Amino acid sequence: MNTKPRLQLSLTVERFAYRQPFRISGHVFTETRVLVAELSDGEHAGRGEGAGVYYLGDDIDHMLAEVEDARGGIEAGASREELQHLMPPGGARNAIDCAYWELEARQQACPVWKLAGLDPPRALPSALTVGAGEPAAMAEAALALDPDAPIKLKLTGEPELDIARLVAVRTARPTAWIGVDANQGYTIESLRDLLPALAETRIAMLEQPLRRGAEEDLDGIKRPLPFVADESAVTFADTSSLVGRFDMVNIKLDKCGGLTEGLAIAREARKLGLEVMVGNMMGTSLSMAPSYLLGQLCDVVDLDGPTFLAQDRAPGVAYRDGLIHCPAGIWGW
Repeated sequence: MNTKPRLQLSLTVERFAYRQPFRISGHVFTETRVLVAELSDGEHAGRGEGAGVYYLGDDIDHMLAEVEDARGGIEAGASREELQHLMPPGGARNAIDCAYWELEARQQACPVWKLAGLDPPRALPSALTVGAGEPAAMAEAALALDPDAPIKLKLTGEPELDIARLVAVRTARPTAWIGVDANQGYTIESLRDLLPALAETRIAMLEQPLRRGAEEDLDGIKRPLPFVADESAVTFADTSSLVGRFDMVNIKLDKCGGLTEGLAIAREARKLGLEVMVGNMMGTSLSMAPSYLLGQLCDVVDLDGPTFLAQDRAPGVAYRDGLIHCPAGIWGW
């Protein structure tokens, strides 16, 4: 006899417009569409949000199809651990996995951070991102940010223009922590032109310089600053291959499929001698809250997705004094 408690799964698709277009290498975004999942046992309910992974074709239609394929197993009472095998990594599993975590927290009257074996969460320094644009405009945007916040700049793989962007922003913000994200825009040849400028402008890290699949091109290259794997590090299975090519792994719950795998990646990366970063595929504060818990284990935090939205959820995360603050009422009991 099957004694597993049945669950009810409901899905909604929600759309959040950006305040202004956001440009990265190869893409311009004007809105975020998210899949919101709610799991209920009839007495308690948990929620999760997935934004998908644009460069993997993981859009709303793809996420909805994956959930419907797994709906029977989920509603029949599959556990969160069983979910990891029932669904592939991606935005859909992220939404469901996070809904499981919150449901468990409410069932057990215990916050998610405690269920996950974490210390009580604290406010974290979170990078604020400047999208790719003209150098002067990027410098102006950097000046408008919280003066205490770390800064992340988007580059586009054009060495001459990117170097001008670095110089402009560093001149405008001479003492700021600045990291850059190339979003796969460079080749190994053009990267060699960029590296000296990164050192001269005191850039703290370089995220995903080469396209996913070209990781071997980094073999033997001298890394004058930490290289961070993003698109090259989607799931737990990718983690060990980063050693010797990257210094840090950027974990995003939409990539790996939820907080369960995100925590496992962070702990495995530490064992391998890699530093750990948490990022986001945009999304609202409902996406940031589980990532905020993962951020408690991380060296670098980049959870600024809601700052791009014309309107976030309420209650929402807050950004002040260079920190992201995540009230307990957003998610996680």
